[in-house]
Amino acid sequence: MQAKHVNGDGELLCINTEKVYDWILNEATFDLTIDDIELPIVNGVQLTCDDIDNVTCEVETNDSEELNREDRPYVIDGTPITLQLVTIQKNFDVTIIINTTAGQSVEAGTFPFTRCEQVILCAPEDTEVNVTYTDVDCFVCVFNCDDVTPGVGTLDVGVTVRLCQSIQSTFPVTLEIFAEFCEPRELLPIVSGCPTPTIPPQCPVIFPNNNGDE
Repeated sequence: MQAKHVNGDGELLCINTEKVYDWILNEATFDLTIDDIELPIVNGVQLTCDDIDNVTCEVETNDSEELNREDRPYVIDGTPITLQLVTIQKNFDVTIIINTTAGQSVEAGTFPFTRCEQVILCAPEDTEVNVTYTDVDCFVCVFNCDDVTPGVGTLDVGVTVRLCQSIQSTFPVTLEIFAEFCEPRELLPIVSGCPTPTIPPQCPVIFPNNNGDE
């Protein structure tokens, strides 16, 4: 069956894509306490508390998981609506780094953590909730080193983790649209340096529809 041509060179196409039901940007901050970290051995020499100049951290995120969603009634601009309270489990690894008085940076260990968070979304049954981390950072708020035995110490660290998240509820749909097929562009000359990240143009007139109009 041939494609149906309309009004020029374009044609009606049937495509599979995802409809975005809701989309929020959310910042979450978690405080962690890691106790009794054994000081590592570096080049055959046991680090002691006196060798520590300061302590820093690095964080990496793992897959998130939706644990539960519950319907909650709301009234927005006078219109009753049912939204969902979604509970999300976030998994991440925090690496503790000891910076020594000799100018070395030594990993003291990587520790997995799990934290949960709740958000309100338009996420009806069968939609999928996706979490994308746009920025992840951590810092050491406080640390304390104790000599357990002469020459051997353990480290207690308080860490704050900050996560910037893009959270969407989506559902796969099949759409009929009028479009033209893409063609390859011309090659561009290679230039040095990295471009500054930019945000694509948006369409606030049509999405999101925050005023409840049909």
